[in-house]
Amino acid sequence: MRLSQMLWVTLREDPAEAEIPSHKLLLRAGFIRRIGSGVYAYMPLMWRVLQKVSQIVREEMNATGALECLLPQIQPAELWQESGRWDTYTKAEGIMFSLVDRQKRELGLGPTHEEVITAIARDMIKSYRQLPQHLYQIQTKFRDEIRPRFGLMRGREFIMKDGYSFHTSPESLKKTYADMDKAYRNILTRCGLSFRPVEADSGAIGGSGSQEFMVLADAGEDEILYTEDGTYAANVEKAVSLPADVVASPFSSFEKKETPNTETIAKVSEFLKCSPTNIVKNVLYQAVYDSGKTILILVNIRGDQDVNEVKLNNELVKLAPYYDAKTIISLTVPDQNAQQKWASKPLPLGYIAPDLSDDYIAKSAQVEGSFLRLADETVKDLENFVTGSNETGYHVVGANWGKEFTLPKLVVDVRKAMVGDRTLHDPTQVLQTARGIEVGHIFQLGTKYSEAMGATYTSEAGKEEPFVMGCYGIGVSRLAQAAVEQSYDKDGIIWPRAIAPYQAIVIIPNVSDEQQVKAAEQIYNDLNQAGIDTLLDDRNERAGVKFKDADLVGIPYRVVTGRSLKDGKVEFVKRATKEAQDIAIEDVVQTILND
Repeated sequence: MRLSQMLWVTLREDPAEAEIPSHKLLLRAGFIRRIGSGVYAYMPLMWRVLQKVSQIVREEMNATGALECLLPQIQPAELWQESGRWDTYTKAEGIMFSLVDRQKRELGLGPTHEEVITAIARDMIKSYRQLPQHLYQIQTKFRDEIRPRFGLMRGREFIMKDGYSFHTSPESLKKTYADMDKAYRNILTRCGLSFRPVEADSGAIGGSGSQEFMVLADAGEDEILYTEDGTYAANVEKAVSLPADVVASPFSSFEKKETPNTETIAKVSEFLKCSPTNIVKNVLYQAVYDSGKTILILVNIRGDQDVNEVKLNNELVKLAPYYDAKTIISLTVPDQNAQQKWASKPLPLGYIAPDLSDDYIAKSAQVEGSFLRLADETVKDLENFVTGSNETGYHVVGANWGKEFTLPKLVVDVRKAMVGDRTLHDPTQVLQTARGIEVGHIFQLGTKYSEAMGATYTSEAGKEEPFVMGCYGIGVSRLAQAAVEQSYDKDGIIWPRAIAPYQAIVIIPNVSDEQQVKAAEQIYNDLNQAGIDTLLDDRNERAGVKFKDADLVGIPYRVVTGRSLKDGKVEFVKRATKEAQDIAIEDVVQTILND
């Protein structure tokens, strides 16, 4: 491709809306153009990158025996109502674009396709003889992001590969799950990325187990906790660990003490000269279920620990049937405005005790009339602990479960694992941290969707059984930007060779110099004939502009027909290392092929 014929505009300054390096660089280098909030056009260079990523994904998926298809982007609400996810996606998480057509039918623009594919399987797969099956697609998805940001990382429209498998047993599912684990590792390796697979929370997709694939980058939105020996890695939302050992309590008898201005753990620990591990802190949450019921939750957790709200949300979803519900719409720490709607009197914030009275909930309030009380596992064995007294300015010390306070019946793991924690598999290993960009996620769904939607097959024994399912997603457009976030320098993008829009760029410093033009044309043709995608910068621009643009756009190899032509040579530059050398014109093709 000749740059003189390409619709391509670069920017010298960072666009105002761009926050992270990859977003800035993709806009500046002319790969994408912003059309609206969270909506981008893929310009010719970007489209080539996306096609190369898609082809790698397609090849690895096909190698596993998966079959490509294309599913509708517009989906009827009835399917999502069957699965129970319509309210979750349109109200709770609120990420689905929904609309009503002229016949008053509710529809959604698909952020994912579990319901559609399950309905297809329900209609087409009748017998165990037809199983297993694995279908996938590569197409545009939609998410109604509240605050689109970071370009293609968190946009409202994105390209994704999503696959779905159907099985007769969990054992069959696990085989395909393992195949996808291998395929995803192959995809990311072939794309030239540094990555880490991690245990993950399944979120609104659901299922018994899932794994994310994180491209490592300092600007990653996700925190990864991992061990140096490589045997454990998890998203912080999912991570588990051993908390620090409890320091012996300095208190031996129960007593109420005046503790002015000690509304934080750090302040009360310093005032009472005790370890945060001796303290039970009591955190208040407010949850709204999809049935419309609002509940107040009091969580008891050790003072040196924090609540993992994803884990807490999962525990509350398990209790949804008790509230005539299926899921949680919102989970928040109630602020002063929220408290005013249900509190009968001011709460002793910072001094709440595990036995906070239900009398604090006004009888006229539109919430359940008592606190749901649960304790994190870190507090169940504490002795002679410090906690609030339900009176501002006072704490109690030397408290014990079964004496001064009643341990809640619900004792669960809702603590957030932290850097430096010991690991469960080997207490000599401690958790370390890294930032990552999630580009892939695979799930063992089990029978969640097939049971909800009545999708069954006839087993070998002649019984109707629900499909055992898996689903597997990888963000094509997200992966492309993640590659930039992982590999750039002060001058621009450094594309991995496998997914670069072009592998080489031939630059003519002076287009009025016939010798330079003739040599460039020869090299350009030779490279393309050798299967090396090549750009020819034949623009009537200064050489410095061309060199800056070449660095900005990040093509792996640069060939310059400059001063060394008189010796039958050209300048050859590797973008990643900026290593430059003069090589013979006839050696250019082989040099790139051998690198």
